Amino acid sequence: MNEERMIKLSKRMSKALRHQPTRVGLTLDPAGWVPLADLLNALGVAEDELREVVNKNDKQRFTIEGDRIRANQGHSVEVDLGLPVAVPPDVLFHGTVEQYLTDIMRDGLRPMARHDVHLSPDRETARRVGARRGRPLILAVDAKAMHEEGHEFRLSANGVWLTQHVPAQYLTRL
Repeated sequence: MNEERMIKLSKRMSKALRHQPTRVGLTLDPAGWVPLADLLNALGVAEDELREVVNKNDKQRFTIEGDRIRANQGHSVEVDLGLPVAVPPDVLFHGTVEQYLTDIMRDGLRPMARHDVHLSPDRETARRVGARRGRPLILAVDAKAMHEEGHEFRLSANGVWLTQHVPAQYLTRL
């Protein structure tokens, strides 16, 4: 499958599994899982194409387990991914763009329409995330201090660190 088709299908899968499952006739279970056959029927795609997107997606957005599939994080619909609390590395990163910087440095990082703030384990990943909206800016998050002060972190299956909020005092522009 060509790259353009893979990207288009990945976006359709994200919409169906993270944001608007009912729009395509799907019902996610409480943990975000849906039968693989149901997703294939809803999107009208072949299983080999869907599996190719899952396997080749650079962000590893989806997990197939047996005969079911779910998005690894980033939901705007209510799900409980069941991710255990984890000890983060000392520093995590967040990619953004200039237009949001003033608000972020005042209010911290907020989940907005999602359930959690997404943090990257390295600068390059954060740069790629920020670049989706323009010229990226990278913020360092003092995850060690946050953890020591009682903030909880969870690690998704694809290596994205999740937390409910990052107060501004833990942020440094790089």
